[in-house]
Amino acid sequence: MISVPVLESAPPSAVRAYSSGGVRPPAVVIGSGFGGIAAAIRLQARGYDVTLLEMRDAPGGRAYVYRQDGFTFDAGPTIVTAPFLIDELFALGGHRTEDFVKIVPCHPFYRIVFHDGRVFDYTGDETEIIEQIRRFNPDDVEGYKRFVGRSQAIFDRAFTDLADQPFTRLWDMLKIAPDLVRLQSHQSVYKLVSGYIKDPHLRQVFSFHPLLIGGNPFQSSSIYSMIHYLERKWGVHFAMGGTGAIVEGLLKMFAEMGGHLHLNSRVEEIELNPERAVRGVRLADGRRFPAQVVVSNGDVANTYRKLLPKSVRRKWTDRRLERMRYSMGLFVVYFGTDRTYPHLAHHTIILTGRYKELLHDIFNRKELAGDFSLYLHAPTRTDPTLAPPGGECFYVLSPVPNLLGKTDWNTEKERYADAILASLELPGICPDLRKHIVTKRIMTPLDFESDLDAFRGSAFQFEPILTQSAWFRPHNVSEDVRGLYFAGAGTHPGAGLPGVLSSAKLLDRVIPAVR
Repeated sequence: MISVPVLESAPPSAVRAYSSGGVRPPAVVIGSGFGGIAAAIRLQARGYDVTLLEMRDAPGGRAYVYRQDGFTFDAGPTIVTAPFLIDELFALGGHRTEDFVKIVPCHPFYRIVFHDGRVFDYTGDETEIIEQIRRFNPDDVEGYKRFVGRSQAIFDRAFTDLADQPFTRLWDMLKIAPDLVRLQSHQSVYKLVSGYIKDPHLRQVFSFHPLLIGGNPFQSSSIYSMIHYLERKWGVHFAMGGTGAIVEGLLKMFAEMGGHLHLNSRVEEIELNPERAVRGVRLADGRRFPAQVVVSNGDVANTYRKLLPKSVRRKWTDRRLERMRYSMGLFVVYFGTDRTYPHLAHHTIILTGRYKELLHDIFNRKELAGDFSLYLHAPTRTDPTLAPPGGECFYVLSPVPNLLGKTDWNTEKERYADAILASLELPGICPDLRKHIVTKRIMTPLDFESDLDAFRGSAFQFEPILTQSAWFRPHNVSEDVRGLYFAGAGTHPGAGLPGVLSSAKLLDRVIPAVR
């Protein structure tokens, strides 16, 4: 577990004195994922007295850390992009990121292995990536250069200008509608890429990114093609000690700032006054925390469904939430080996021969297919201390249907896990893998539902399609309850580390300043 300062009981007072001689108004943040931690730090820095509540026995949310048989497994996010957003948080506490954690670049960003054995090393270096493209199809080099220009144009508008801007009014959306039309945001990522690149392998290379935030490249808005330029601009990084080391560093600083973290503290109810404004939260164990501001970093659908009465939910009714489209689920196998595989890249993406068809099975038919595409994370390629000497630490992830599918994961999970591990036993990946596995754990969409309170076992909350983006996504400011705000994957701008950190950043624009 991560070692962080924890306050185990409710504070004796709703407010505390701060340096200006006044009192800090109380604020509560529900959930200690990256969005919740970032929101808590920003509120504390602005003069609120912040209590961060986490239902599990350790912080991190999807960035939880499992320690098992000497191996350290990051449960979720392993790809660090736009690290300046982390730098900004540490700066709020008067620190530099390197005071708490070392973040290093990955090279290549990803190694992409195709079903026919061909390999593409995806990097941020233009000379290297063009040479990779030339090996597949020389005629696509010029198309790729034009695609980069398009990706940059989308990035400049959608990320630089809008990622930390709240979309709380219809006018906010109408103002950017001409830009959305000009950028052809109605197209899918795959269709946009296909307009520049002809080789089918390369089309997969430059269109898979929506899967990293819960989207189908054939359905997600072309706005998400900006991820290519984002990675090219700031790189792909990893935190030494694992992603959990960033969580630990941020929470240590949060405690220094006077913030308070409570573990094993499941919120049962957001309490309201007669005017439908928040007045605090009640925990499952009966404890109460008063609050003028409540930020939920939990699942948006379940925040509304479970923590607020139906009588106050005029917009986000159960019916409306059930009609939303939710992202795919994830099946994850964490495993450690008693040997190393030094030829591996830190991040490997292994693609089956069926691209569109497999994604249709997962997102639309909600059926567990007999084949799979995989993401293999090998953090000991960068940080050997995450495994015992001579060992290797892994997780392998397969996109699968969410719980609207009919898969019985209690009976399927061992079979499916073994099939995945067997598929990795290739000369260029992990030969004889199963003979060398010494520890293992499995996470299915059922675990996302039970351990992370994810509605329908969705791994990324709402599917990132155009009609569920920006103003169409659940807003960062609740329309139903005054004083309730949202940070994390389920609100604007969306999933992924840059998205959830930006969702907390934009709260500075909408949560009242302390007077």
